[in-house]
Amino acid sequence: MTGIKYVVREGALQGRLPVRLLARACVGACALAAAELGARRAGLDRVPRVRVDDGAVAAAFSSERQLLINGRAPVSFAPLSRFWRTADGWVRTHANYPHHRARLLDVLGVPEDVAAVGAALAERSAAEVEETVYAAGGLAVALRTPEEWAAHAQAAEVAQRPLVERERLSGTARVRTFAPVSPAPLMPAAGLRVLDLTRVLAGPVATRTLALLGADVLRVDAPALPELADQHADTGFGKRSTTLDLTVGADRRAFEELLGVADVVVTGYRPGALDRFGLSPRALAERRPGVVVAQLSAWGAYGPWGGRRGFDSLVQAATGIAVLEGSAERPGALPAQALDHGTGYLLAAEVLRALDEQADEGGSRVVRLALARTAQWLMELADSREADVEAAAEHLSYDGPEPWLAETDSALGRLRYARSPVSFEGGPVDWARPPGPWGADTARWA
Repeated sequence: MTGIKYVVREGALQGRLPVRLLARACVGACALAAAELGARRAGLDRVPRVRVDDGAVAAAFSSERQLLINGRAPVSFAPLSRFWRTADGWVRTHANYPHHRARLLDVLGVPEDVAAVGAALAERSAAEVEETVYAAGGLAVALRTPEEWAAHAQAAEVAQRPLVERERLSGTARVRTFAPVSPAPLMPAAGLRVLDLTRVLAGPVATRTLALLGADVLRVDAPALPELADQHADTGFGKRSTTLDLTVGADRRAFEELLGVADVVVTGYRPGALDRFGLSPRALAERRPGVVVAQLSAWGAYGPWGGRRGFDSLVQAATGIAVLEGSAERPGALPAQALDHGTGYLLAAEVLRALDEQADEGGSRVVRLALARTAQWLMELADSREADVEAAAEHLSYDGPEPWLAETDSALGRLRYARSPVSFEGGPVDWARPPGPWGADTARWA
């Protein structure tokens, strides 16, 4: 890309698949979109130069591992979230949340014990576990090779879609008029209101990035679905957090008031799960003309798995990535949850570009991304070469994430965290506020 300076660091995000190339591209796309929108709003005669440093990218793509809360490392995966041997192969489960864990145990008919779960799974086929656990509302995916995934009906649907799906929902909304912003610091999203209806991990990464760039981001969760505390702390920088039960009249009215002046709505729930609340893109555009709707899903909102829940680790297992990154003895994993983080930065980029387009064309917009489509792109990149970027880049050493970590005090305690890798001339270098407790803020815009 033009206007981007790359700093290449060998050893950052090291894997068999070109994770560093994907991560670099996603962050670069986001930073460039921010710089372009910033230039428009500040009336600059040129787009500020973007800098993409592999070290900063590697630290940010493992932000959930870099976080320390009063010196304590976060809890990443629960004991029952892992690969298991089955009668004919392997299965990957995700049981971090209590309700998913309970449904897995109900299907297996065993107590919450690693040995008991392992013994029960060893007696069943991977395909049987995948289907029965999903049918019960839990999360499990059979390990597949890339060839087995390519033969799957969901993979065929994913392959037909672009990496980013874009749609103009209406032509009735007026051209967006931005208030001018100062070039120092240059905050491209200043004054924009973002409703964050996302969970784990790609959506919160996207909205965390929009908050860095100046947006007023309010995360809204259902009170009956509390977030994992460490995960919320990692992705809560720059945001506020509230809870609303949309089945309760007073909460629904409060939500409608928020929506009435929102510029962007980001959703990360299972496709169709929010439609009953009138939160489909078309319904949102009808009630709030000119809104930008950004949707994330694991498998895509189409095909036989279009309504399924999923997470980065499950997508890695289903699409063959875990086979490519593993060994003959055991499946492996990418050096970071790169599908989540990469998709998050791409989504933030697409929101910024949609806003920029509205300044010329008006209309409501929807952008959609899926972790499975990002996974396909990563495997396609295995045949690509970095020569063009690497030849023009600055080459420095990578000795770990420490140069891109910072510390701050917060209501949660003393935090060590990874700074954002989104960097451009005059742009912000850190978030304006640390994360707070989940659901602790009032349901109103700042």
